[in-house]
Amino acid sequence: MKFSEYPYERPDFSAYKEKAEAAITQLAAAAAPAEAIAAVETMTELISYQDTQNQIAQIRYTINTKDPFYEAEDEYWNEYNPLYTDIHTKYYRALLGSPYRSQLETVLPKLYFQMAQYQLQAFDPSVIELLQKENELSSNYQKLVASAKIAFDGKELNLSQLGPYQQDTNRETRKAASEAYYSFFAEQEATFDDIYDRLVKTRDEIAKKLGYKDFVALGYVRMMRFDYDREMVKTYREQVLKDVVPVANKLYERQAKRIGVAALQYYDLNLNFLDGNATPKGDAAYIVAMGKKMYHELSPETGEFIDYMDNNGLLDLETKEGKASGGYCTYIPGQRSPFIFANFNGTSGDVDVLTHEAGHAFQVYQSRWIKQPELVFPTYESCEIHSMSMEFFTYPWMELFFKEETEKYKYAHIGGALQFLPYGVLVDHFQHEVYEHPEMTPAKRKATWRRLEKMYNPHKDYSENAFLDQGTLWFRQGHIFESPFYYIDYTLAQVCAFQFWKRALVDHDDKAWSDYLKICKVGGTQSFLEIVRTANLQSPYEEGSLSAVIAAIDEFLSQVDDEKL
Repeated sequence: MKFSEYPYERPDFSAYKEKAEAAITQLAAAAAPAEAIAAVETMTELISYQDTQNQIAQIRYTINTKDPFYEAEDEYWNEYNPLYTDIHTKYYRALLGSPYRSQLETVLPKLYFQMAQYQLQAFDPSVIELLQKENELSSNYQKLVASAKIAFDGKELNLSQLGPYQQDTNRETRKAASEAYYSFFAEQEATFDDIYDRLVKTRDEIAKKLGYKDFVALGYVRMMRFDYDREMVKTYREQVLKDVVPVANKLYERQAKRIGVAALQYYDLNLNFLDGNATPKGDAAYIVAMGKKMYHELSPETGEFIDYMDNNGLLDLETKEGKASGGYCTYIPGQRSPFIFANFNGTSGDVDVLTHEAGHAFQVYQSRWIKQPELVFPTYESCEIHSMSMEFFTYPWMELFFKEETEKYKYAHIGGALQFLPYGVLVDHFQHEVYEHPEMTPAKRKATWRRLEKMYNPHKDYSENAFLDQGTLWFRQGHIFESPFYYIDYTLAQVCAFQFWKRALVDHDDKAWSDYLKICKVGGTQSFLEIVRTANLQSPYEEGSLSAVIAAIDEFLSQVDDEKL
């Protein structure tokens, strides 16, 4: 069945609640292990059904935020998701308190119980209205960004469609496109400030009502950070500042020389080569066709996976009016199907989507054996290992997409991945400061961003853009609004992915792919540090893990004569 044919129905909440409460009562009052197990199986089916309907509605809404039917469904889920969470929390409480827990641990993954404990710690019925408000504000941000209509080059473009112009070889075009891009955020500055101010205060109130010192503490629980705390993250950020920022700065200096400017302005950063960035040598259909060839040659498992995705209409890749921005992968448990959403715009990012989001999708495809929908995906920092590592495992096939520009793409891609690390921890550091000081005014938040930006991204020069110079670049970073504290996960995973790059492409370690396949199959049944061990990688928190892999990349890039690419 194709995704377009997947049936959707808004769940009858009253009926759902009645069935769930009966199963929860059965679990709590079970007179034998078999009764408890049967109740857990009923709840698993109910949660799977509810999540399936939610995912289908969210996908169809993001494909067209102007569809009145799915806009109404989005409003329903914003209101009712906290109510479903209330029911599920009661289930988790009964599960953890069951006298047959030892027997339940033989049929449920061990991590399920830890996940259930964290769910209890992140919710109470007293915060339902605040959670509904948080959901509504996140949707308001998404709608606002999707509403962008920018007059440029005689056309009406959305933010994604401006991307190619921001990489143009003509400096004036790059500047004009970048000014047009950020003019949307400047015109809506008060609205972005208002949405985020209300989000911060709402999240702080939720945290305080649940008994936390601040939203940072609650945010770590929401993110299911089983293995590490904010102090470990702080130390890791300091390591990035020490070990990565100097190497990233060298790359920016090489970039300025390469594209023939005395110093990089903010609008120069997207251009890597004077004759243009590497671009795919075909349209969306061509990219998908080459992607199918690539995945068939990579492994039997990836070949089967990509056929499933393409044949069942589980790829929505091209940008269009009303479509939400960005890209994501999600999972529809009732159909046991991943789904990939993207906004192709003719840049190398289109191929990155087919490797990055397909890394996520391949992982959940391999984890479809897991019955509990809460554990098909692992926690976010583990998820991103799968996606970012897939970007490197597919390097041998990049010629299919970029032809004569393949080496240009690889140099820019791995250099860009390294340069991303300081930005990624900047986003995290900013959120820590914001939620540790929720009383900050919008102006103070922007000043905080700019202060931190100068630490982690000292190459950023906004002398020609007063709006960005006041500290507003983060308006475009949806994670800050919609998924607080997610962003550090990309950087932790990137450090792990770099290790796979070294093993597979530098050291030619035959076990690299089999180790990757192993962590795809375990899904969310292991924690982050357990997954790192299963993959035979070093934890980003281990002494020397960061400096060693950064040194290897620095050496690799230093040997490339980038001016000849």
